[in-house]
Amino acid sequence: MTTPLPEAVTTRSAGFDVMLANTVLECRDAGALADFYRRLLGWRLLVDEGDWAILRPPGGGSGISFSSDPSYEPPVWPATADHQQMQLHLDFWVDDLGAGVAHALATGARLADFQPQEHVRVLLDPAGHPFCFFDD
Repeated sequence: MTTPLPEAVTTRSAGFDVMLANTVLECRDAGALADFYRRLLGWRLLVDEGDWAILRPPGGGSGISFSSDPSYEPPVWPATADHQQMQLHLDFWVDDLGAGVAHALATGARLADFQPQEHVRVLLDPAGHPFCFFDD
């Protein structure tokens, strides 16, 4: 069984400290998408300003932020040349892939049609961003 990656830490680079604080997901409704990930992950909602929201894991580390953009277009997975392409995706380690996927679906995620690996499940959040659960 593989263990999750260690918590994010501050590093020193070019004379200053740096740490990845958040990954920002664009969407049409920041509050709604933040609520989906809050229910999915059990993370704390630190900021909810309508068009901007921030979640952080209870034990610390980098989080996820959400920014509303009325012209947001969801990506297509897998990518095609004539549609919005994914620019990033989130990977989450889970200790039980079946239970994790069932929870994600119950929370509002959709299972992607294309599943490229045995120990990985590609899901789509309510705004269409791909994210993966993996157990190995």
